[in-house]
Amino acid sequence: MNNATLKQIATQLGISTTTVSKALRNYSDISEKTKKAVIELASQLNYTPNSFAVNLRTSESKTIGVIIPTIDFQFFSKVFKGVLEEAEKRDYMVIVLCSNEKLELEKKQIDLLLSKRVDGIIISLSNETGDFDHIKKILAHNTSLVLFDKIAKLVNCSKVSINDRKAAYEAVDYLIKKGRKKIAHFRGSYMPQNSIDRFLGYKKALEDNGITYDSSLVYVCDGLSDFEDGYATAKIACEQHPDLDAIFTVTDLVAVGVLKYLQNLAIPVPQQIAVFGFCNSFLSEITTPKLSTVDQPGFEIGRKAAEILFEEIQLKKEKQPITFQTIELQTSLLQRGSA
Repeated sequence: MNNATLKQIATQLGISTTTVSKALRNYSDISEKTKKAVIELASQLNYTPNSFAVNLRTSESKTIGVIIPTIDFQFFSKVFKGVLEEAEKRDYMVIVLCSNEKLELEKKQIDLLLSKRVDGIIISLSNETGDFDHIKKILAHNTSLVLFDKIAKLVNCSKVSINDRKAAYEAVDYLIKKGRKKIAHFRGSYMPQNSIDRFLGYKKALEDNGITYDSSLVYVCDGLSDFEDGYATAKIACEQHPDLDAIFTVTDLVAVGVLKYLQNLAIPVPQQIAVFGFCNSFLSEITTPKLSTVDQPGFEIGRKAAEILFEEIQLKKEKQPITFQTIELQTSLLQRGSA
């Protein structure tokens, strides 16, 4: 049986649609007898509220959008779990979209979410995102916005991230303290801020330890598959630098590709070449040897981003001023068998 409407319930009971609506929302000016009759009939007729109509009246969609750049990276699944936990507390639905690291798709997805009148958007930018007019459009639509992980410093909104430069510095400094002198960096694309900061942390750690920076030891992994990038780049780096003794990668998945290549060539890890990843994904615990990595708190990043977003949505509803927040969560090094 199709869901009933307020009008059908009202007609059968001989009352107005306004009375039915008030009874279902437990208004005090409706008698208990009427409320009981309305609720019983609504249940019999499988009545459910028209959420779109309710949204038009309340100017709320009770929906938020999340845009992630890739589905291949476990970090983002952790983030989504954190977002979902906060959304469920507030009876919000979450629309999740993936830009596949493409700027044009990211723009279309933002337009889609705005057309759906979501109450807020949480987004990690694509590798191709270098101008931010489409991001600023979200704010122009008076829609709450929180950026995370791959953020834009030039966009005036709340942001949740880590100190990528510090985390990378600590990882490379650790490798140097373990006696590594020729350390390659498999970096991400040139555009994203987190990729830039991880590279700068790598470079500063070398300089602070008296190791001359060598640009030929830096390789860009910017394909759509981190594992294949890591494998292919490890081959090139080992051929170009036979005396290489460590590799610091932009993500764990790149590092897993590196480990696979080294294992195929029977190059002992970490005895000959140490490998250090970034993220602390599930894969890092099941490789042989287990992958040393930076523990990036994905769940907490997602939870905090959602918490801030919902705070801003509520402040807008109450017409209160909003102070944008920049939250920097702590990382730590996980020293395992690969380094």
